[in-house]
Formats: sequence, structure tokens, C-alpha cells
Amino acid sequence: MKLEKYLKIIIIVLIFAFGQSVAFADEILYKEGDDSLEVAKIQQQLNKQGFYKKSITGKYDKNTTKAIKNFQKEKGLPKTGQVDETTYNLIYNKESSIKKVTPTKDTDKNYKGNNAIVKTANSYLNTPYVFGGATPKGFDCSGFVMYVFEKHNIMLPRTADIQFKAGKKIDKSKLKDGDLVFFTTYEPGASHVGIYCGNNKFIHASTSKGVIITDLNGQYWQERYLGARRIKN
Repeated sequence: MKLEKYLKIIIIVLIFAFGQSVAFADEILYKEGDDSLEVAKIQQQLNKQGFYKKSITGKYDKNTTKAIKNFQKEKGLPKTGQVDETTYNLIYNKESSIKKVTPTKDTDKNYKGNNAIVKTANSYLNTPYVFGGATPKGFDCSGFVMYVFEKHNIMLPRTADIQFKAGKKIDKSKLKDGDLVFFTTYEPGASHVGIYCGNNKFIHASTSKGVIITDLNGQYWQERYLGARRIKN
């Protein structure tokens, strides 16, 4: 009986530890099987630093995975072989835009501004990511945006690429709280969306952390910024 009790305790501890590691893991940006120009750029950067000595192909193959693991080991990161935001920014000698973000008084759960959309969005911080999700049980990026706006009787299309066609086009320099910001991530065009919440930050449903606040000027997001739309003045 004592052995069974100890085994249960060990299992609980392991589950908790695993859950914590997942909860605090950065969003996976590139992994084995991907094939893109960005992968080629990563291979080139790793080549310059002596981690990747194969041909620059743009294909995330086993050689690329091995190079990433060696790079992560050198930098003291978990050897996942996948490029999360921390790994990505270190490859380019930049700080992680997610880990360094500290919510301000204008973008935390105690949002003091007058924008009702942002207030609603902030009330769902830390909601888990679920592919295809559009409820408080779990959101994907466009499902989150659609749900928040629906709470204010504003109906939006379901997917980011169609949402990008809604409302009025806005220059980045003229962003206001509640505007939608779009990015090109895993495929060409608008493939990720979030809600601008002031101070160069936006709130969105990330694949690994769920609903979080992220720096709009972080290198990864800055390079993939596509545009913004104003749905409501």
C-alpha cells in the first residue's frame, strides 16, 4: 500500500512538472518538416555561427533539427530541436519578445482605458489555446477575436484571412486600442490576428500559451506584421 501511495505522489509531481513546462514554453515557430525561405535564413544564420554545415535548402530536415539542438545546448536551452521564439531571437542575437513582456497598467486585467473591446479581451487572459476554438474553454487566434467582438454585437468572419478584409485599413502609426493587427506566420497572407491594446502591445491566442499579451515590436512579430484594420471607431 505504501508503494502504491508513493507511486501516486510521483505521478502527480511528474504531471505537474510537465504541465508547468508546457505552460511556460514559447510558441513553436518552426519545426522539422517545414519548408520556407525563413528556414533557409535560419540555416544561414546557424551556418555563420558554425552549427549548420550542410547545404542551405530551406527544408527543416534532420540535419537542421540536429543543428538547432546543438545551438540550444550551447545557449543553455531545452534541446527540443524546434525553433521557438526564444531560440529564434537568440539565433539572431535578439531578446525574446514574449519572455520580456511585462503587462502595464493599460494592458493587464485591471485595464483602465475606455475601450470596451480591450477590456473584454483582457478578461480572457490565460485561456488555453484550442485549434478551432471559439469559446472560453479554448480559443484559436481568429476564434478569440470573433468571440470578443461578438460580445459587443459586432459580427466578424471566422478566419484571420477573411477578417483582414473587414473594417477600415489603418496605418501602424495610427493604431488605437481595439484595432485588429494581422501577421503572416505559417502561410502567406493574414494567418494570425490579435487585438491592439496600447503601448505597442497586442493580445492574442498563441498556440502554446493561450491568450497572452505580446510586444508588437518584438523581432518575430515585427518582421511578420501585415497590417491593421479598424472595425469600430
